[in-house]
Amino acid sequence: MVHAEIGVIGGSGLYEMEGLQEVREVKVDTPFGPPSDKIMLGTLEGRRLAFLPRHGRGHRILPTEINFRANIYALKKLGVERVISVSAVGSMKEEIRPGHIVVPDQFYDLTKHRVSTFFGDGVVAHVGFADPVCHALSGELYTAGVKAGATMHKGGTYICMEGPQFSTRGESRIYRSWGVDVIGMTNVTEAKLAREAEVCYATLALATDYDCWHETEEDVTLDAVLAIIEKNVATAKAIIRETVAALPKTRHCQCGEAMKYSIMTSGELIPEETKKKLDIIIGKYVK
Repeated sequence: MVHAEIGVIGGSGLYEMEGLQEVREVKVDTPFGPPSDKIMLGTLEGRRLAFLPRHGRGHRILPTEINFRANIYALKKLGVERVISVSAVGSMKEEIRPGHIVVPDQFYDLTKHRVSTFFGDGVVAHVGFADPVCHALSGELYTAGVKAGATMHKGGTYICMEGPQFSTRGESRIYRSWGVDVIGMTNVTEAKLAREAEVCYATLALATDYDCWHETEEDVTLDAVLAIIEKNVATAKAIIRETVAALPKTRHCQCGEAMKYSIMTSGELIPEETKKKLDIIIGKYVK
C-alpha cells in the first residue's frame, strides 16, 4: 500500500496541488464506497502528501452528496495523520473581508441529511468534540499564513449549513446574531469523522463574500465568489507548502488517541463484519 503522512482536502477552486514531485494517482477502495475522486500522491517539501478534491475534479459533487466517510477513511487508509482542509466560506463579520483567511477553532452544525459518524452497525462510540480542530495544526496554518502575507484571522466559529443554496437574508441575519464568524457547507462533517479516525484536522477558510447580510455590499453571487477564490487559491497553496515544511515529524497533540475511551460497546458484542470494516479506526482498542 502506498503511503502519505499529510492530507489536503481541496474545496471550491482548489482541485490540484502544483509543486508535488513523484506524483501518482491512486484509487482507494473503502467499505463506505468510493471517495470524491482518485487521490493524488506526491512529495512536497520532502513530505509525503495526499491530495483529494472534495467535490471531485471539475466540481461535480454537491456538498450533501460528498461521501465524507469514504474521503476520511481513504486518507486514513493511506496513513495520513494530519488533514488540512481548504474551503471557500462566507464572512459573517465586518472585519473579515472578502480575500481574508480564517483558521476557525469551532463549528456549529446545521446540516440535516448527512452521515457524520463511522459508527453504528453494532458498535456505539461517543468521541469528545469540544475542541473540534487540532490546535497544533491550526497554529501552524495561521503562522504560515502570516508568513505568506495573507490577512489572517485566528480562531472563530464556522457554521455549516446544508446548502446547496446560499442563505436567505433572514437566515444570514439570525446566524450573525449568534456570533458566528464564517459560513460554509462542508467542514463540520469532515471534522467529526477526522476526530473519530484520530486524524488531526484544521481548516483554512477562504472568505469570498459577506453572505447576504451586509447592507452596502452586493449579495453573494457565484461570479463574485469565483473571482475571490481565484485570488485566494494561490495564497492557500503557498500556506500549505509553508505548513507542510514546518510540521514536526511526530505529533504531540491528543488527536491520535481520541477514541481511547470513546467506544461504549464491549468487543465481544461487536459483529465481526463491523470490526473488520472499522479495523483501521478501532482495531487498536477492540480485538
